Amino acid sequence: MDYVAPSDFIKKMIDAGEAKIFMSTRDTLIRAFMAGAILALSAAFAITITVQTGQPLLGAVLFPVGFCLLYLMGFDLLTGVFTLVPLALIDKRPGVTLMGVLRNWGLVFIGNFAGALTVALMMAVIVTFGFSQAPDAVGEKIGHIGEGRTLGYAAHGAAGMLTLFIRGVLCNWMVSTGVVAALMSNSVSGKVIGMWMPIMLFFYMGFEHSIVNMFLFPSGILLGGNFSFLDYMIWNEIPTVVGNLVGGLTFVGLTLYATHGRTAPSREKVVPLQRDIDASAVAAE
Repeated sequence: MDYVAPSDFIKKMIDAGEAKIFMSTRDTLIRAFMAGAILALSAAFAITITVQTGQPLLGAVLFPVGFCLLYLMGFDLLTGVFTLVPLALIDKRPGVTLMGVLRNWGLVFIGNFAGALTVALMMAVIVTFGFSQAPDAVGEKIGHIGEGRTLGYAAHGAAGMLTLFIRGVLCNWMVSTGVVAALMSNSVSGKVIGMWMPIMLFFYMGFEHSIVNMFLFPSGILLGGNFSFLDYMIWNEIPTVVGNLVGGLTFVGLTLYATHGRTAPSREKVVPLQRDIDASAVAAE
């Protein structure tokens, strides 16, 4: 059968996390760069659809195409390694250390940011004809997204920071569910269907994804958005990264590992003796 049971795909999750820890620096950076770039293109695609059709739902429905492609090609997002890589440490795989986990996270962050920034520069050129004119409608939309999602949070102070963090948690709860869903099937169609649904949900709900934001906010600064790089880091990227870590590891990685990787002993089945059944029948009479 094409479906992979949880007790089997949890082993794939741990194996994947272990492999990423021992991957070479070169391969880790290349795969992270491509993942950030493809996801950024997918975000630009979804925004273009939303602007041209006026239907945000349609943009959200089609956004997962980039996510599916990058995972089918074996590229890595920070949100995914937040969930998979720590499982190899928790499972006490030989040679896996906390420094190895942190090294992977750091390299993937750098690669994702470089890839997303590259696409941000390219899109800024496209929507301004090489910075020779004001941004077009798509560029205007991208340029102003960052204002509400930095200064908008800052205006609410601690409540805004809490909201931002929770949106980051919910985002990677869904994104990491999509990562795991790809392991639930051995066919391309099964993987795509599994990934599509939670990714569509996070994008339409406006949850905060650290790699998507690596594209949106630098793009916004390039296209005249009324916020600074410091606003972006303090009032979006850093809290979003922390929220993504908590959401993916807590609600996806650890829960699946705890109940399928290290299943608790089953409760003892108590079968009543025949004399107890007879005694109960007599009492009822």
